[in-house]
Amino acid sequence: MNLLTHELPTAVEIDGAEVAINTDFRDALRVILAFEDDELVAVEKRLVLLSSLYAEPPQNMMAAFEQGVKFLNGGEVPDPDDEPGPRLYSFEQDARFIFAAFRATHGLDLSTVELHWWAFLALFFDLGQDTTFCQLVALRKRVKSGKASKEEKQAAREMGDVFELAEPDTRTAEEREREAEFMRIVEGGKRKRAEVNA
Repeated sequence: MNLLTHELPTAVEIDGAEVAINTDFRDALRVILAFEDDELVAVEKRLVLLSSLYAEPPQNMMAAFEQGVKFLNGGEVPDPDDEPGPRLYSFEQDARFIFAAFRATHGLDLSTVELHWWAFLALFFDLGQDTTFCQLVALRKRVKSGKASKEEKQAAREMGDVFELAEPDTRTAEEREREAEFMRIVEGGKRKRAEVNA
């Protein structure tokens, strides 16, 4: 779809019918933030998508989820064979820098503007290179690709949590529980050894 010649969509097609979708960038960001949240399991993240993007979730929840993902992806169907690159930004961690970059580059105050998600995406990918956000993303890219200078690596280390991005936790709830149980056993063993050696 050409943003210059077509109206931005306000609905998706599910089982041959048009279903209204919430298009405000804030609704889309709520979904993305849920998918960045390691405290939520996959089914909870899907429920956030369905409740945020649809006023009335359709009967066909799987199709609604797939169409929601396509909408979030700017109308493109994600290729499951594409290998994800290194994570370079986070809408949660970098929120203040993104907010400031929109103001500096486009003169938009994201706290008051009404903006379709696809318009937000177009503007997001055209933020000014001189903004703190874009400089931070560029530095992360150079460090993760091994192309950073010694000084840049040192600067990245000094930034600490501002620079570091945690990779999303893709484990299932069962896998997390097994790891937690393993850690409880390990900690119990350490306590017993400490008591014996005391």
